[in-house]
Amino acid sequence: MKDKTLGFALTGSFCTFKKVIASLEALQRSTGAKIIPILSETAYHTDTRFGKAEDFIHQIETITGEKVIHTISGAEPIGPKNLLDALIIAPCTGNTLAKLANGITDTSVTMAAKATLRNKNPLIIAPSTNDGLGASARNIGCLLNTKLIYFVPFTQDDPITKNNSLVADMSQIEETLRLALMEKQLQPVLL
Repeated sequence: MKDKTLGFALTGSFCTFKKVIASLEALQRSTGAKIIPILSETAYHTDTRFGKAEDFIHQIETITGEKVIHTISGAEPIGPKNLLDALIIAPCTGNTLAKLANGITDTSVTMAAKATLRNKNPLIIAPSTNDGLGASARNIGCLLNTKLIYFVPFTQDDPITKNNSLVADMSQIEETLRLALMEKQLQPVLL
């Protein structure tokens, strides 16, 4: 994959950032691909109990060697310039899932997704949402049935106390990407 340019977008499921950034680093190390980082505006500006935004940004830019795209205008050239061979959204929140399922382009991440699909390149989604088996279930169903969209296998992360919550196995991002580039979905999708 050394000849590939990948987008790697993070949305606001901050509790997964540590695992996602570890997967980003592993992907960079094992593929040698050029990786363009993209953060939703919320992820770019929000400090949480899981860490400071500036620390995450620094980590991501150090791993990729690229500046983070974090605005719609920054993501807009991805389409006309066909910048990405694939886009990974990890974590992908329920909010972003809903926007993708309904064609809403109002963040840097949804603009990058729209641009990637416009160019007929794969979009890889790693869901992380507390309502995956609730309100977000219909959006996941819609996207599972959409051409060029592939899911990182996911599971209930805490079925006892958060029975609607789903999270992707972030360690399977690279394998999902490899198969998506061959127009195949990694199976099983449900873990």
